[in-house]
Amino acid sequence: MSLEVNIEKNFGAFHLKAHFLTEGSVTGILGASGSGKSMTLKCIAGIETPDSGSIVLNGKTLFDSEKHINLPPQKRQVGYLFQNYALFPNMTVKKNILCGLHAVKDRSEREALLKEALRRFQLEDVSDHKPSEISGGQAQRTALARILVSAPKLLMLDEPFSALDSHLRLRLQLELKETLSSYKGPVLMVTHSRDEAYRMCGSITITDNGVFSPVRETKPLFADPGSFSAAAITGCKNIAAAVKTGEYEVEVPEWNVRFRTARKVRDGLKGVAFRAHYLNTRTNENRFPVLFESELEEPFEWVLLFRYEGQSPESSPIWWRLPKDKRPQVFPKELGIAPANILLLYE
Repeated sequence: MSLEVNIEKNFGAFHLKAHFLTEGSVTGILGASGSGKSMTLKCIAGIETPDSGSIVLNGKTLFDSEKHINLPPQKRQVGYLFQNYALFPNMTVKKNILCGLHAVKDRSEREALLKEALRRFQLEDVSDHKPSEISGGQAQRTALARILVSAPKLLMLDEPFSALDSHLRLRLQLELKETLSSYKGPVLMVTHSRDEAYRMCGSITITDNGVFSPVRETKPLFADPGSFSAAAITGCKNIAAAVKTGEYEVEVPEWNVRFRTARKVRDGLKGVAFRAHYLNTRTNENRFPVLFESELEEPFEWVLLFRYEGQSPESSPIWWRLPKDKRPQVFPKELGIAPANILLLYE
């Protein structure tokens, strides 16, 4: 099971360049709003037409500009869950799901598949309710049931939790993850949330202003993002330009510091990053004098902002994030960070 996307579409000021390959499991498309995530799904589904390139699903060409192949949406066998679920408001849950079974002509088979879908998605009790009469979670399950009863070869989810209240999202992420575990085809999930991507996706491609990065496994990507855009979107708050000064040493001019690194520094280094919770008072390596600047209180953590001694006043302050019960009574004079936690950026 695989999906290979190599397409481009020009919108004038914005140029979409989606080039990635995914094989099975759930692949996240992670990026900021307006970075081409949803447009890519529409191109794969056949709702939009790329200017050039190809889309191949499980060896079947859905689109190829050179070969003049452009299958209509109904022939692509692609299931597309929209942000608002796109349920028919005047139809009951049962009738919405039946729309996904329109190709099944045998009435008894259709009824059996409907009954199984209602059971599987725990919708029996609301089968005669309309979308306005059910919860957000039930609406999501109805939309998924309508898609999956048609046995799509590819499932695409466009910001599947954006229409839900925040207190429902985690529970429904767990429910959806369990549902997807039994789906055998590739899954694409668009999200702008790094937390959702980390929980839900086995692999991720990052889009930055329309340009897609190669697909990488989720945990290695977060551990070593490799680029400015990947570092930022996976949550790094401390990012700066840097130069190589040794095989295991880098200099950050705007911070006025040099870091030892655990990873060997390659030629072509462009920057470094580290996550705010990796700083501490115990580490002796990469330890420098610091000057407290300000603080941000969060529900369960403090963010303490500081500058390195001699740091450029035009540069942004450094973030130090720590649990509320670990906040020091007096701000330390020095902070350190382990070489293993210095991330090297080459793009």
